[in-house]
Amino acid sequence: MVDSHTGGEPTRVIVAGGPELGDGAMAERLALLRDDHDWLRSSCVNEPRGSDVLVGALLCPPVNPANIGGVIFFNNVGYIGMCGHGTIGLAVTLAFLDRLDLGEHRLETPPGEVSVTLHDSNRVTVGNVPSYRYRRGHVLKTAELGEIRGDIAWGGNWFFLVSEHGQRLEYDNAGRLTEFTRTIRRELDSQGIRGPRGELIDHIELFGPASKDSGADSRNFVLCPGGVYDRSPCGTGTSAKLACLIEDGELAPGKVWRQESITGSIFEARATLQGGQIIPQITGNAYITGQSTLWFDASDPFRFGIGSTKC
Repeated sequence: MVDSHTGGEPTRVIVAGGPELGDGAMAERLALLRDDHDWLRSSCVNEPRGSDVLVGALLCPPVNPANIGGVIFFNNVGYIGMCGHGTIGLAVTLAFLDRLDLGEHRLETPPGEVSVTLHDSNRVTVGNVPSYRYRRGHVLKTAELGEIRGDIAWGGNWFFLVSEHGQRLEYDNAGRLTEFTRTIRRELDSQGIRGPRGELIDHIELFGPASKDSGADSRNFVLCPGGVYDRSPCGTGTSAKLACLIEDGELAPGKVWRQESITGSIFEARATLQGGQIIPQITGNAYITGQSTLWFDASDPFRFGIGSTKC
């Protein structure tokens, strides 16, 4: 395993030793991993080896041999479609292992292929899956928070994006922001508000003014599916935001949008129009933090992670 962080958000890449998942598409392999080998996820990212904030990535052989590989992302509660910060971390990991050269490459993910451009040992641009807005200005009525208006958009995961929320987007307010966004997600779920094919809207994203002298266009706070917040600006969340900005005519295709996270890290983003689709490009830096091997002691009751059903 190789650990890294992208804008403060950690990624743990399993580069060898995973279960046999066949040679199907990454979405098919994700289903096999989830249904038959979920112990790997819980072992890798849950306590006592991991933490709630950690995102795991299983490197897989690609379907197309011209691609650099395939990947399945997961966290403390389940599986993630696409992961922008994780893809940046994966590219830097492969470069660290001398398995990736400078330049543009293709990577297979469950939602589809993405491009990965390695600029140097730390800086990467991800050409994401097509992103779009599903609903504009949806009004969510809640007992606790009143009416919350937001856009429902896809950036590789499903997001509810809120600009008018009255919250202070500062790192020292992360606890309050976490509870606020958890309430929004709980209400979306209980009211049956979903994506176009019934998909769970499992990411909540708040936007506000960027911090002084950051040079960013906005600051965000992103609640992830595991109930913790993203330390990075969130690649898929930034992609969803770009789709909304472009559809509203507030951002021209090709123009740079600098998205700041709650921790102060920044992604540079832009999007192009290809065949009528919005294709975001997210650029950020990742840094290697460690390298290790997992050990499974048969006498260890928590070898598969606390809470795992496998024993």
